[in-house]
Amino acid sequence: MAGLIKAQYPQSTVFFLGRTYTKEIVALSEFVDGFINYDDIEKLAPKEQIKFIQKYQADIFLHVFPKKKIAELAKAARIPLRVGTTNRIYHWLTCNKLVKLSRRKSDLHEAQLNLKLLSFLNINSDVLLEGVQKYYGFTKIPKLEEKYDLLIDKTKFNLILHPKSKGSAKEWGLDNFKKLIELLPPEKFKVFISGTKQDGELMKEFLEGNHKATDITGQLALQQFIAFINKADGLVAASTGPLHIAAALNKNAVGLFSPKRPIHPGRWMPLGKKANVLVADENCPDCQQKKDCDCITKIKPEEIIKLLTIPDGVKQ
Repeated sequence: MAGLIKAQYPQSTVFFLGRTYTKEIVALSEFVDGFINYDDIEKLAPKEQIKFIQKYQADIFLHVFPKKKIAELAKAARIPLRVGTTNRIYHWLTCNKLVKLSRRKSDLHEAQLNLKLLSFLNINSDVLLEGVQKYYGFTKIPKLEEKYDLLIDKTKFNLILHPKSKGSAKEWGLDNFKKLIELLPPEKFKVFISGTKQDGELMKEFLEGNHKATDITGQLALQQFIAFINKADGLVAASTGPLHIAAALNKNAVGLFSPKRPIHPGRWMPLGKKANVLVADENCPDCQQKKDCDCITKIKPEEIIKLLTIPDGVKQ
């Protein structure tokens, strides 16, 4: 969204309001001029929150992720143009510009749906999926510390496997990741297992039993993890943040998905020149009826390997 705004209005200043965990992602983009941490705002008294927002002298406040308290805050700060969707009742009371947008039944990708919110600025928001990536502006990549850079094997395909999702997505399962590791020829691939410290504890037995993979769980802060992904060649994961980061950085990102709405790849697929998605059965009857289903676990490791390409200069 920031990239599309800058393309149409290059003299504009774009601030991103988000929580702490989003800061390092936002910092990658050349199209975002500043980050406002909502976690800091929440700690302030109500009147101080208003003053905090007012100091940015914003002309427009665009509610992409709707939150009632933020909508009320933007109104209290008397920001001239406050934009929200018609689907939230509180937006009718707090916003003075409403955009009709329904996500639930739409066939559009989440990124395309967000871009629709820019129509009030006379911006052509009908961007094809393959055109979205050019608006990321991910040019401000952090430098990888030497101790982590030394882990990268420049003679092999460096592949990151990210098995856990913290409940944000259906998971492929540790047994499947184990099979994938066993099938990857060690003379061609160097495999890393990523995740949070908590993920590492949950996967302790899995990690200890896979000597062909290097455990990096809980070792890298987000900024360094982004830099590590940028140095690697590919990443395999369910619908998680690392998958989308890898895709945006033009890595060979393979996303493992359930076809069930609204978590299906049509809505959440990673967007990038080398990004791919896999589902076990696009017409899964249980998923179509929105029943709990583990069909994602039926994706075969061999299908993933077919999508992993060996870059130039890597040992064949």
